[in-house]
Amino acid sequence: MVNITINGTSYEVPEGYTVLKAATEKGIHIPTLCDHPELTPYGGCRLCLVEVDGFRTPQPSCTLPVSNNMVIRTDTPAIHESRKFVLSLIFSERNHFCPYCQVSGGDCELQNSAYDEGMTYWPIQPNWKNFPVDASHPYIILEHNRCILCRRCVRACGELVGNFTLGVEERGANSILMADLGVPLGESTCVSCGTCVQVCPTGALIDRWSAYRGREEESKSQKTICTACSVGCGIEVFTRHNNIVKIYGDWDAAINKGVICEKGRFLPMVEKRERVLTPIVKQDGKPKAATWQNALEAIAAKWSKGEVAALVSDRLPAETLSFVSHLVGSDKVSVIESAGDATSGLKKPFEGKLADLKKSDCVVVVGTNLAEDHEVAGFFVKRLVPSGTSVILIDSESNPLDQVADVVLKPAKGGEAALLQLLADGKATEVAAKAAELLAKASNPVFIYGKSASELTIKAAVEAAQKFHGVVLGTRGGANSLLTAFLGMEKETQLDKAKAVLIVLADDEPSQKLIHQLEKVPFKVVLAAYHSQLSAQADVVLPVAMWAEESGTFISMDGHVQQAVASINPPEEVKSSKEAVQEIASRLGIKVNGESWKDLLKSKAVVTEIVEA
Repeated sequence: MVNITINGTSYEVPEGYTVLKAATEKGIHIPTLCDHPELTPYGGCRLCLVEVDGFRTPQPSCTLPVSNNMVIRTDTPAIHESRKFVLSLIFSERNHFCPYCQVSGGDCELQNSAYDEGMTYWPIQPNWKNFPVDASHPYIILEHNRCILCRRCVRACGELVGNFTLGVEERGANSILMADLGVPLGESTCVSCGTCVQVCPTGALIDRWSAYRGREEESKSQKTICTACSVGCGIEVFTRHNNIVKIYGDWDAAINKGVICEKGRFLPMVEKRERVLTPIVKQDGKPKAATWQNALEAIAAKWSKGEVAALVSDRLPAETLSFVSHLVGSDKVSVIESAGDATSGLKKPFEGKLADLKKSDCVVVVGTNLAEDHEVAGFFVKRLVPSGTSVILIDSESNPLDQVADVVLKPAKGGEAALLQLLADGKATEVAAKAAELLAKASNPVFIYGKSASELTIKAAVEAAQKFHGVVLGTRGGANSLLTAFLGMEKETQLDKAKAVLIVLADDEPSQKLIHQLEKVPFKVVLAAYHSQLSAQADVVLPVAMWAEESGTFISMDGHVQQAVASINPPEEVKSSKEAVQEIASRLGIKVNGESWKDLLKSKAVVTEIVEA
């Protein structure tokens, strides 16, 4: 610890802190533009200038480390004049017409900083050079006239996402943000995660779907979790008049620290499917709108006339999964299109945490497309590469990580286990010799396998991890796939004898495979948020909430127990999936318990240590 003095008050702060970080933690405001808490300090904008005894000129606080007995002043007339001059130069470089900008009026850090310094006009005339607007991207608009070249977006794309799409070309007044080697953003290697939009301090990078729909201060915000996959990213949902305006990554979330992907940020914004807004009951072969009472009566009339099975989405809350288990019997519930639980025969727990990737010096990805299925986990891998972490890819299919991997091994389909075993036994062939060499040098290797991995592959990954003193991580399916596996729902669907089946889709899109599986079942009850070919074939359809309208408990792929919180209210006749299943149970006189999964969790070993929120 070191002792410093800021504006006449003494503080004790950890050694290694910057002046900016020390001041921020002590509640002292220093304006910034290029700095961001999740990025490496850059010192480009010079707005965070402070006076320090012993220094002849003001110093940028974002890059200046504290030292013992340092005396700092952040609020002197000279410092305010320096900040005004810096802001004047920034405004003069581009055409910042604030009244016409979608982030004007409280959401722009540049404008707010100017107002904080009492500025109401441009002290220096802009150069009036017209810069282009790039609207080629499906989600993002790049307005160069509003760019201040702070490079937050460039650094975030590299440091947080590991994609390195953005950069700066030309020099001086001609400097301009670029994608790849100067191609339009929509034609670049951009992966549409939107991190650049979230970190941009001005209106240079905006989300075209939320633009001009109101400022943040006019919106409600709710922190919750993304349920698109099993990573369990924390998000912040901004809403206005019960509509989603935009979605940001939650910088405070333990798992993702603000980074989210296209599925979490943008796809919910462009959802075009038609909602199910009222119960539907098939009468004389034709689906007709009905009341909840009529729909429940139709279910009750058929329910007791034979064996009943259930298919559930692995993106449902734990409480809903428990209700369904009690309703039809735990042995009759399967996850929709389950690949099976290949970990059932292995000693548990044996998996680590996503946080283990931070210290990994060698990552082995086995048979999983992280960019497609668990993209944020893929970001965690890609951003390690510049620091010297080796990446070994073992996959029979083509994989986006092929481009960054040090070693790419393409075994025959199903041959991943044998290849891992050879690596573990030190019997690697010439093709895999480099992979064996990288693993032998590694101090903290991490082995990542996917949902479709066989028991042999997972067992081989575990043995290899033990041999090289590493960690195993399993990416799964939907947001609650770890729990569905634990509850015994990751098993092959048995519909041969079923006279009725309950399908809890929520907002999942049914596949043709699922629709074909259900063709011969005499009576189908579908709980869905959206109309689909399956809901059109169902005998009864009950309208349920989509992800942003429902609260509940989820367990991430590495065992973090988290709460999803509803961000908007569902339409009038729409119930949450929990309420809908409970309504069926009440009508049938069956007692259900939405908390029973908690007791089971304490009594059985799962693949990873469970971390309570």
